[in-house]
Amino acid sequence: MTTPNPPVWRVVAAREVAVKLKDKSFVLGSLTTLAIIVALIGLQVFLDSRTDTHDIAATTPEAGRLVEAIAAAAPEIQDGVEITLVEEDDDGAARSAVDDEDVDAWLTQDDDGGWRLVTKDDADSTLLTIIESVVRAEVLATNAEDAGTSVAELTAGTELTTEQLEGNPELSELQDILGFALAFMFYLASIIFGMTLAQSITEEKQSRIVEMIAAAVPLRQLLAGKIVGNTVLAVAQMAIYVAIGLVGLSFTSFGDLVPGVTGTMVGFLAFFLVGFLALSCLWAVAGALASRNEDLQSTSTPVTMLLMLVFLGSAFLEGRWETIGSFIPPLSAVAMPVRLVNEDATWWEAAIALGLLLALAAALVAIAERIYRRALMQTGGKLSMRQAWQLEE
Repeated sequence: MTTPNPPVWRVVAAREVAVKLKDKSFVLGSLTTLAIIVALIGLQVFLDSRTDTHDIAATTPEAGRLVEAIAAAAPEIQDGVEITLVEEDDDGAARSAVDDEDVDAWLTQDDDGGWRLVTKDDADSTLLTIIESVVRAEVLATNAEDAGTSVAELTAGTELTTEQLEGNPELSELQDILGFALAFMFYLASIIFGMTLAQSITEEKQSRIVEMIAAAVPLRQLLAGKIVGNTVLAVAQMAIYVAIGLVGLSFTSFGDLVPGVTGTMVGFLAFFLVGFLALSCLWAVAGALASRNEDLQSTSTPVTMLLMLVFLGSAFLEGRWETIGSFIPPLSAVAMPVRLVNEDATWWEAAIALGLLLALAAALVAIAERIYRRALMQTGGKLSMRQAWQLEE
């Protein structure tokens, strides 16, 4: 019993994938992007685990006790901050130590009883916040004791507590990071893989190889194979980036929040698959309209501008406009995943947006197939979409 031959489009798709995986520039670019992602996550892990140390000089017993109180309170006020007392003989020695950068600051008391922090340059904002907080508390306690009362009585009713109805600050920060990352990755991957697809079609057309291919392979099957092959590569690469990113984030201060956003990342991959499939049709048209590589910049400009609008829209639209944009394809390919990350959309909204995106992809497949078949064999110069649409096969 003979095994039936696979469909032509599948053979073309497999060839597209195989050629790409052997392309050194593609492999190097993918590894470079992966290395950048790992490096950024590694930097975040390093910053989270780093201990920020500060040496503060004091020349009097009172200043020394205050610096010791600051050192004891610092870890409670800000994680990863460590303060050390450095005792100096006199004010001149302390000032010289600051000037020579042997210490980070010098805490001294003025004649009027107030405290002054001496630094060589601008004081570290975190250090300044800690010192101001402790100095205020210590001085207030001393003043309360001198007045025959207590700090609790003096500060009764002055405390302000906060209540956040939705989410938490750390989750909001992670959502902002992921929202921008998703928009940028969609834009970057669409440009890289889309331009590669367009160049492949233009080169085959310019070298007249496509005429031999067309004699053996239906152009509809050839187009389908090229689109499927590039889509598989793009989605697989994106899935790897997302997986590496989530694993890396689990080692940062956002680690506890990663399980909550994993499902959303899977949803992003679904939107990316359909969105890229739709846009790859436009890239294929751009390649078919050009007769040589020099024409490709002109024929691909509309697609590039569309991608830029998708990126900017998903990154900067807010409120009602963001909600509306998340249902308009191809903007919805990024805007809806961003809303899902921010927990601003429900599952049924995502389903509707994905359905509309699928409808656009189906329409673009039909349009691209017609223009591709008519423009691919025309080598007299670049064509407009209107000219290609009106050509006879």
